[in-house]
Amino acid sequence: MARIRAILFDLDGTLLDTLPDLAGAVNAALSALGLPRRGLGEIRGFVGNGIDKLIERALGEGASGFHSRAKALFRAHYAEHMTDGTAPYAGIADALRALRERGVGIGVVSNKYDSAARACCEHYFGGLIDAVVGEGGGVPPKPDPECAIRALRALGASPEDAALVGDSDVDLLTARAAGLRFVGVSWGFRGRAFLEAAGAAEIADDPAELAEFLSGNAP
Repeated sequence: MARIRAILFDLDGTLLDTLPDLAGAVNAALSALGLPRRGLGEIRGFVGNGIDKLIERALGEGASGFHSRAKALFRAHYAEHMTDGTAPYAGIADALRALRERGVGIGVVSNKYDSAARACCEHYFGGLIDAVVGEGGGVPPKPDPECAIRALRALGASPEDAALVGDSDVDLLTARAAGLRFVGVSWGFRGRAFLEAAGAAEIADDPAELAEFLSGNAP
């Protein structure tokens, strides 16, 4: 196995627990449209495929005609409240520092729209992340590999010496499409059992284990 020179991380459910603020924005949009609010558990299952799918799932079939308005309401609310309840997972910043100390380039590839992904990375991990690629600006959502390809290019790395870390089947499929090693994390929105069923061969149970897992192949 080639030494790892770059690691791409998913953002929501991998580096950050963003569920409280995503749920707040979803329910703010639904309430403004006079539609029933969604529970936290429901919204956990809706996230992972980008904002369009999130809104589509939250609306349900009977309210699909509200999609454009709901999306605009969501984005406006989220822009103002994306750091209200969001927090890094315990130990994740230390894991990023440990990897960087070993000379590993750190990137983020997210299905969060690009401006929000960049704002969250700067707010919570300023100075620890070298490249951020979110959805939009010609970048389709994961599992399309384009975001990973762009991030690797920015980091000066190739798939052979890089890995992708994430909490979902979407991340696993992205890694496969880009030719990357995949390492799952069990603390995110889907959990270990889900990742194992999806075919993940390597899963870390906490950020310290993840850093050890990956740095063993670092330069």
